[in-house]
Amino acid sequence: MKWHRINALLIRHLYLFKRSVPRLMDIFFWPVMELLLWGFISVYISKLNIAGFNAVTVLLGAVIFWDLMSQSQRAVSIAFLEDVWERNFLNIFVTPLRLSEFLASTVILAFVRILMVGAVMSILAALFYQFNFLMFGLYLVPFMLNLLIFGSAIGLFTTALILRYGTSAQVLAFGLLFLVQPFSAVFYPVSALPSAVQWISYLIPSTYVFEGMRAVIATGMLPTSLLLGAIIANIIYFVGLSWYFYRSFAVVKNKGKLLKLD
Repeated sequence: MKWHRINALLIRHLYLFKRSVPRLMDIFFWPVMELLLWGFISVYISKLNIAGFNAVTVLLGAVIFWDLMSQSQRAVSIAFLEDVWERNFLNIFVTPLRLSEFLASTVILAFVRILMVGAVMSILAALFYQFNFLMFGLYLVPFMLNLLIFGSAIGLFTTALILRYGTSAQVLAFGLLFLVQPFSAVFYPVSALPSAVQWISYLIPSTYVFEGMRAVIATGMLPTSLLLGAIIANIIYFVGLSWYFYRSFAVVKNKGKLLKLD
């Protein structure tokens, strides 16, 4: 891979944000609205004085973590879809650009997006609800990286499906992650799920992250077993879904469908 080509794509994506209100809303407006909504809910629950449950800390931490993963998934999927919508996908790949460089630029873009979203939501949560996102300390770094990797892997999967089945499958770029949410234990522990489906949760890397977040809040210590589970699951997902993406791209390219990707 060549860094100058990755950098060129990254700059191209970042320039689009300067004059695009919808792109800026995706980073700053919608996450803030979600934060305010769950913030008000958590304040209400905290006033109920439920023993042993800090609603503001648990719910706002979950909202911020979930939005970070959502941003990483959309960064990969939408970067691909924008080129499809603008009929620019083929133009990019007639250049010396490699597929790995294209993917690397989208993953870096995802990292930039989660940093911006994380910073904005953390500041507002501190101002409005006295929630200190830095309470996770250095534990925040491995958790964020795991969310970035899993979100990017889901983005690769949705992109592969769009490659294979056309833009009729583009709704998956916006909705597939929400199929994972009920099993990811975002706002509640895995034990709250029916015992018959709890095993599904432990197949998903994000489950270990959200369970780990609650463990940090409860004990102030890094749950190494949960972190290890997230890392192992992420490796399996990322390798498997990356292979599926490369396979799908090769099939579409060999069939000459890059010209007819609509």
